[in-house]
Amino acid sequence: MSNTPRIIVAIAATLIVLTGAFAFYSIYLLSQGKGPGGVVTDSAISVGGPFALVDNTGRNVTEADYAGRAHLIFFGFTSCPDICPTKLSEATLVLNELGDDASRLDVLFISVDPERDTPDVLSAYVSNFHPQITGLTGTPDEIARVAREFRAFYRKVPLDGGDYTIDHSTVVYLFDRENAFVGPVSLDRDPAEVAAQLRPYL
Repeated sequence: MSNTPRIIVAIAATLIVLTGAFAFYSIYLLSQGKGPGGVVTDSAISVGGPFALVDNTGRNVTEADYAGRAHLIFFGFTSCPDICPTKLSEATLVLNELGDDASRLDVLFISVDPERDTPDVLSAYVSNFHPQITGLTGTPDEIARVAREFRAFYRKVPLDGGDYTIDHSTVVYLFDRENAFVGPVSLDRDPAEVAAQLRPYL
């Protein structure tokens, strides 16, 4: 093989890696509020897709159940010591700020710990937050498939004594009434500011 084809292959591979890295980095930056206003439309980044899961009441649901309504999606787990309860508390403050408009926004908490987060466990957990927050779970394969669709990262981290925790990404995704990805949302700001930016999508 001559040097020229090798160079072309190397350049192509580099471009693919850089493109993927840019997409992930864009999602990260926007989720940290680096984009204008913390809610940014970015149709160039493909996020989300069909899913079939179980909600915290034991009902089978798909993405179609949330069509026609704006929704926020966050991946986490009920044993999470800090990030997950913080994000759901922030979401609760925003929903409270929305007042009557809160009924037009669903917040979906998708568990990345399906072995432990059964519908009953999720039901007890989300009861600590706003009623518009719904817990979703499924089989390990179903959760892995949904995480790939949303470009969400998670992995088990073994602990002493056979227990484990989970590292996971912390992006909060906003989808509009047509179930189209709008962009990541930074919730760790003034709830009134976040609510004002979400209202146009409700």
